[in-house]
Amino acid sequence: MGARGVLRFGAGGQLFLQCPGCNQRHGIKVGEGAGPRWSWNGDYGRPTFQPSVLVQGVQPLTDDEHDRVMAGEAINPRPLVCHSFVRDGHIQFLDDCTHALAGQTVTLLPIGDEE
Repeated sequence: MGARGVLRFGAGGQLFLQCPGCNQRHGIKVGEGAGPRWSWNGDYGRPTFQPSVLVQGVQPLTDDEHDRVMAGEAINPRPLVCHSFVRDGHIQFLDDCTHALAGQTVTLLPIGDEE
């Protein structure tokens, strides 16, 4: 996966950004192709995507939850909602986010080479 500016490229017109709210990479499909697609301003350093980006799932297990699962206990996964507008290199988190940056706007940072 190549990197440029604050984004990484993936297959099929997918761009990735590192979300500082949920500390995960979010993939956004742009250009022609199957499935939902977002418009993009073409700027790798100060990207704007339209419409909003909504990621839903479950939050990673905490160490305590992992220990409980390994001991045979059933746990209910905690929902994850990360909903934002990405505009001019900033990510504006909406109030329905389940992480600590809900309602805040922060500057996107480049994705590191953790892989």
